Amino acid sequence: MTVYLIGAGPGDPDLLTVKASRLISSAQVVVHDRLVSDDIMALIPADAERIDVGKRAGGSHTQVLINELLVNLGRNHQHVVRLKGGDPFVFGRGGEEAEALIRAGVLFEIVPGISSAFAVPALAGIPVTHRRIARAVTVVTGHCEDPNESVNWSAHAKTGATLVVLMGTANLPKISADLLSAGMAPSTPVAIICNGTRADQTISRITLNEAHLAEAQAPSIIVIGETAGLDLRDPQTVSELIATGN
Repeated sequence: MTVYLIGAGPGDPDLLTVKASRLISSAQVVVHDRLVSDDIMALIPADAERIDVGKRAGGSHTQVLINELLVNLGRNHQHVVRLKGGDPFVFGRGGEEAEALIRAGVLFEIVPGISSAFAVPALAGIPVTHRRIARAVTVVTGHCEDPNESVNWSAHAKTGATLVVLMGTANLPKISADLLSAGMAPSTPVAIICNGTRADQTISRITLNEAHLAEAQAPSIIVIGETAGLDLRDPQTVSELIATGN
């Protein structure tokens, strides 16, 4: 009896790992989040039980209840899949679920997924690091349930690193205001990628000074920094980089 903590990647089923695809296709029970794409859900066997524990405003499962559910399922089924968008250990609470399974003595296995923090910008033509432009990248959450644990945006404004913000659409006006107050240039490029890697993907390219006006829709990845102004799918951008020696 094993619970598999599987990362479903950013949404495109072609970006699933081979192992993840195999385990999903042979699952007895699948406990999934709301951000798992329909194309990936289609890989689940028709006779498998599906349990939606996606967190939504006004009616979500608490993490404690999800942990208890996984323990109970793991004790009573041979093959349980816990399916999460992206990677289970990158703002996916996979660590908390693994701890609960350890305490209960339930066998589990971690199956990493491609994190949306890197895959979504890459497929939008944005390298989160680039020689002479950004030598570091910081991945942060834009949503904290406890106000006392909010991100120190002032500290991040001074590093020169590319910022990749997950779950930050609702708080983008405050995030941008905090970064501006801390001295980040108003002209800093910002890219908002909604439904990344999927057929309905959209990309908004603005500046930090305009971010408070953006109509960002979840799920979105927000990239802040000089590389957010790049689009390496665009021949003109590539030509300019070659001309400047970057």
